Amino acid sequence: MKKILYTLALAATLWSCKTGSSTGAAKSNVVDVTINLIDVKDDKVLVTVTPPQIKTDEIVYSIPKTVPGTYSTDNYGKYSDDFKAFDAKGNPLTVKRINDNSWSISNAKTLKKVTYLVGDTFDTEKGTGFGNDDIFSPAGTNINAGINFLVNTHGFVGYFQDKLDVPYKVTITHPETLWGATSMNDEDASKTSDVFTTPRYAVLVENPIMYSKPDYTTFNVNGMDILIAVYSPTGKFTAESITPEMKTMMTAQKNFLGKVNATKKYTVLLYLSSMAKDDAHGFGALEHPTATTVVLPESMPKEKLVESMKDVVSHEFFHIVTPLTIHSKEIQYFDYNAPKMSEHLWMYEGVTEYFANLFQINQGLINETEFYTRIAGKIEEAKSLNDTMSFTKMSANVLEQPYKDQYLNVYQKGALIGMCIDIIIREKSNGERGILDLMHKLANEYGVEKPFNDSELFAKITQLTYPEVGDFLNKYVAGTTPIPYDFYLAKVGVTKASEKTPGSIFIKGQTPYIGVDKTTKVISVRSDVDLNVFFTTLNLKAGDVIVAVNNKTYNLDNIYDLISESENWKENDPITIKIKRAGAEQTIKGTVKVPYEEKETFKATDASKEKLKNAWLKG
Repeated sequence: MKKILYTLALAATLWSCKTGSSTGAAKSNVVDVTINLIDVKDDKVLVTVTPPQIKTDEIVYSIPKTVPGTYSTDNYGKYSDDFKAFDAKGNPLTVKRINDNSWSISNAKTLKKVTYLVGDTFDTEKGTGFGNDDIFSPAGTNINAGINFLVNTHGFVGYFQDKLDVPYKVTITHPETLWGATSMNDEDASKTSDVFTTPRYAVLVENPIMYSKPDYTTFNVNGMDILIAVYSPTGKFTAESITPEMKTMMTAQKNFLGKVNATKKYTVLLYLSSMAKDDAHGFGALEHPTATTVVLPESMPKEKLVESMKDVVSHEFFHIVTPLTIHSKEIQYFDYNAPKMSEHLWMYEGVTEYFANLFQINQGLINETEFYTRIAGKIEEAKSLNDTMSFTKMSANVLEQPYKDQYLNVYQKGALIGMCIDIIIREKSNGERGILDLMHKLANEYGVEKPFNDSELFAKITQLTYPEVGDFLNKYVAGTTPIPYDFYLAKVGVTKASEKTPGSIFIKGQTPYIGVDKTTKVISVRSDVDLNVFFTTLNLKAGDVIVAVNNKTYNLDNIYDLISESENWKENDPITIKIKRAGAEQTIKGTVKVPYEEKETFKATDASKEKLKNAWLKG
């Protein structure tokens, strides 16, 4: 999973300011599901489930509380209601709702059919930050009758107690105008009905489907078929418009991974939000073995959209390595309603995030300066979190406080852990091997169907690498000692440096200087932050409503255009801003003053380590 932090923080603060096949299975041993996307009533979808043979007097049907990759308690079952059970004659059976996610059915031996209504999660999202109870949008569901359905299957389909390994047959009826994008194979030639079969529930959960007006592209990268499907409410973006960048990136990823990846088909589902009150507001992506669901705001400029897609899709794609190939028993035998979390988020999310950055320097998509800037940024972010908390303890308890609030560190310190291990292996092997080699070996040792024991992973990694790697894991990952990043970077001849860089006009870090009134959509200067030199030079004051800049009108609908265009402004460029102050309009003319920030970064300074550094970055 990857959440886009700058988008989340910006939007949250702005709005808070007023201004596989189962055909061989016997019929009695199949969970047969029908999802009706045609007859949508009150923004709800009817789901009908025919159970496999049940031999107990009582059975429990559950919809997940948590799904793999989210690391949060979401209670998807609370979006379902009107749950009913019937026998073969159509007589109702007694049903008792146990909790948000589970229903107990009496006289279960006679159970013939279960029905219930599912509402979508997008309608219920209240905000965009990490501190609320919203379901992360890429893991959520959307029901927009006749226009779009984001079918994250765990939000629509549940499972019967002790029947997780029973095959599933799912039939989805849909309007002829909508097409379902997914990595699964549709076994029905009908234009209004799709049939998907999976060998067990876990496979179904890992296969999202997005129904919308057909807008997709396909291409092949080194033997992998890629499908890019896009839903853009106004048609601003198309799959074709972003495919060149996606193809370049995914080709580089495949080249970087080499033999570790044997996936034959991969689907990217991009849902672009209108950012209306009843639409998605949690931006980022969620990984699956053969797919990624991505949610971003449609208002983003093309350059920012593509940049964000590169960020999140590359991260999710590398999850093919871990945890989708290399994982513990907690993930292999995931309990959707009483989940036990693994200790190894440092690997699942951290190493994945490290690869998402390393492959770009490795494949020539970014230069060394940009790579070091990213590393410095992650070190800075990690310092703002709890640097003495055991990473393995945080991982195992990530659903609870105070560990839950430290989850974001998987993208920061988690990636840096991967970097340090990579450097240790490079140093000890004279540059011949790195952490990707370790992942290859772990994939061969374990693999998709062979999980490891959480408590045994460090010993196995040490056996496959060097004692120094084991020492690092025990001291800095399981232990509470902060990592001395300078020490490890010095091994490859990289040392601290500082650089004066132009900052953003309208946002510093995660703090914007402007706010948006969600009701009126007007943009105004915030009163609770110290304004930078851009604002003070132009004599812009707290509460000023920004009506137009350089004769272009702005509000909530195109605020990302304003932020993106400001990044192209140069020092002393002429600028004209129309504002409304105390109800009266006025025009301010002046020049742009760019706020500069002194930032810590790194540079290669030790020529004697250049060979090892090049092996690290380019090997």
